[in-house]
Amino acid sequence: MSRRFAVIDTETNWNDDVMSIGVIIAKSKNFKGTDSRYYILPEEEKVTGMYSKSMRRTSHEILTGHRTDVMDDLKDLLESNGVDDLFAYNASFDKRHLPELSDFCWRDIMKVAAYKQYNPCIPKDMPCCKTGRLRRGYGVEPMLQILGVDDYCESHNAIIDARDELRIMRLLDYEIDFYPEI
Repeated sequence: MSRRFAVIDTETNWNDDVMSIGVIIAKSKNFKGTDSRYYILPEEEKVTGMYSKSMRRTSHEILTGHRTDVMDDLKDLLESNGVDDLFAYNASFDKRHLPELSDFCWRDIMKVAAYKQYNPCIPKDMPCCKTGRLRRGYGVEPMLQILGVDDYCESHNAIIDARDELRIMRLLDYEIDFYPEI
């Protein structure tokens, strides 16, 4: 039976407040996206941040609003799709920045992708910690390159990055329950 799950990415401003949220709903059977949303929070966007210039570089529809309205819409989207599991690369960052979603089960893509015992594409000569985690070079961009996407360059646009994190999951080819809860 296929369940639906969501991959979420956020971008923050110089005050460490969320200024954009990208979410893709996908089926656990084939990791294909079925729905998505891209939110920009105008008040937080005004502060600007490291990746402000990337936020509006997308062909995806942009929804804007105050945080409470955006979070209500996002929760409605997740609930209407029967989503219980939220995935993110370095999920503790996104979970900490989206406390309104604390009732969902958060799972970390990085906790699988960055470990040699789970990712057979990690070259044998790459330095790892005793735990098996790569010592460095395990962000989304280098990880997609390790997984064979040679020309990849991370956009730092929340909806595009969420799509790319879903791509990592598809390439690793693990069931969604394999990813650890945080």
